[in-house]
Amino acid sequence: MEKNTLILLAEDDEGHAGLIIKNLKRAGVGNRILVFRKGEDILSFLYGEGKKTCGQDGGSCILLLDIRMPGIDGIEILQKLKQDETLRHIPVIIITTTDEPGTIQKCHDLGCKDYIVKPVDYDMFVETVRRLGEFLLNMDVPR
Repeated sequence: MEKNTLILLAEDDEGHAGLIIKNLKRAGVGNRILVFRKGEDILSFLYGEGKKTCGQDGGSCILLLDIRMPGIDGIEILQKLKQDETLRHIPVIIITTTDEPGTIQKCHDLGCKDYIVKPVDYDMFVETVRRLGEFLLNMDVPR
C-alpha cells in the first residue's frame, strides 16, 4: 500500500477504533486514517469529498468497515459502494464482531476483499489488527 493511500475506518465503537488505529501504527502503517462513527457519515464522505479523493482524481483509499453501525449498517454501505462505477474499486475489509456464516458469505458475494472477525480477547484483538497492518502494508490498492 502506498503511503498516500487514505484509510477510511467506519467504526462506531470508540474503544475499538482507538485499538485499531494504535495497532495499525504499531505494525508500521503510517497512512492517514479518517474515522467515521455512523453509516451515514461514511456515505456522506464517499459521495461527497470521497468521490473526488477516492475515485475521480486517481487517489487511492481502502475502507475498514464494521457491520454493526448505527443508522445505515455496513452491509448496506458495502452494497452501495460496490454498485457505484466510480467507487467500486475501493477495497473493503470488513472488521466486525459478527461471525454468522450467512453474513460472511453475503459480504464476500457483495465484493469485500476480506472479512475479519474481531476477537473478544484483548491480546487476540491486538494481534489480529497487527496482522491486518502487515497485510495492508503489502497490499496493492487500485487508484
